Amino acid sequence: MRRKVTNRNIVKPDIKYGSERLEKFINNIMQDGKKNTARTIVYDALDIIKEKGGEEAPIDVFENAIKNAGPLVEVRSRRVGGANYQVPREVRTERRNALAMRWIIDATQSRKGVKTAVALADELSLAAKGEGNAVKKKKDTHKMAESNKAFAHLGNF
Repeated sequence: MRRKVTNRNIVKPDIKYGSERLEKFINNIMQDGKKNTARTIVYDALDIIKEKGGEEAPIDVFENAIKNAGPLVEVRSRRVGGANYQVPREVRTERRNALAMRWIIDATQSRKGVKTAVALADELSLAAKGEGNAVKKKKDTHKMAESNKAFAHLGNF
């Protein structure tokens, strides 16, 4: 049996919106320890979302985007008798949020020739509506888990 994961890094809420999840997102965007640059990018993206007009607050758009991009199930590789099986597993909440953030950031960085803040604002808006590359990745993951449902009985790792 695996041992418990201890000493998780507990982040303080972000400065502007008071959200711990947003601060974690800023930490994921951060590169080379440049946190102020990451903050600027995220806050600019949220300002762009606010300007584009929507009755929803930017932080609500962000929360919906994370919720819509996070997978409920994923497949894990399991070796049984010389064969590898893709076994569908439920995703823990922390991992679901981490995957959603990673997929949104990857979708943002894949857009070349666009400012990061603008690309991030677009991707967050699309994900909040249930569209975009991050949500597509979630649907592909769910489809893979659905097609391998026959191996679910192997899932007691």
